[in-house]
Amino acid sequence: MGKIKVEVNNISKSFSKPEDGKPLPVVDKVNFKVNDGEFLCLVGSSGCGKTTILRIIAGLLNADSGEVLIDGKKIETPSSKRGMVFQEFALFPWRTVKKNVEFGLEYKGLSAKERDELSDKFIAMVGLEGYKNSYPHQLSGGMKQRVAIARALVNDPDVLLMDEPFGALDAQTRNILQDELLRIWAQTKKTIIFITHNVDEAVYLGDRVLVLSKRPAKIKKEFDIPLARKRNRTTLEFVALRKEILDQLMEEINIQSPPST
Repeated sequence: MGKIKVEVNNISKSFSKPEDGKPLPVVDKVNFKVNDGEFLCLVGSSGCGKTTILRIIAGLLNADSGEVLIDGKKIETPSSKRGMVFQEFALFPWRTVKKNVEFGLEYKGLSAKERDELSDKFIAMVGLEGYKNSYPHQLSGGMKQRVAIARALVNDPDVLLMDEPFGALDAQTRNILQDELLRIWAQTKKTIIFITHNVDEAVYLGDRVLVLSKRPAKIKKEFDIPLARKRNRTTLEFVALRKEILDQLMEEINIQSPPST
């Protein structure tokens, strides 16, 4: 067991219902730890509270109770040491690929030379060397998400937080970017917390998978994924793990998953 990087301690969060102002519990006493360099996936049904948990870890939301520690320090505000990648790309349409990647470096006050060198390094890492001067509207969805990943990594975050980053992509592009992400993770050794509702994706990517209950989110069950990389989605071991996790999710919405073939 490696060094603990992230500690999520008993966090709860409610929002006010728009119709009557009464509290709507979204996250309920969630606890988990993430080791340094670990790839952790959180899976749950749509609307269960996954994104709320991630935003609390990022410092974008404050928990009503509980706390998040990174390297033993309590998180209360956003920081460039926690890189965030969203499903909707969130690129600046008036900036080129290079300028989008450099945005955080400009904010930190790095020199033009430093920005140029770092942005080129991470643009190359995500395979977009030939598109540095392109604008977002000239890119495919998969290419936009590569830019978003480079923009998060260029700031050298301690933790990379990913909120269903491949959810809007077609299946083929999604599979390609999963492999690209694993390559980058192996190269950078970053700690990754990855939100998805896709069980196949979670088993393919994660060292560990946490299954969340329906809202308000609780940790329902934890799965270690002992499969060697690169993983084969057709092996009996992979299929069995996927079914076991899917069964846990289906219990939350009272649907029995089909038998594996």
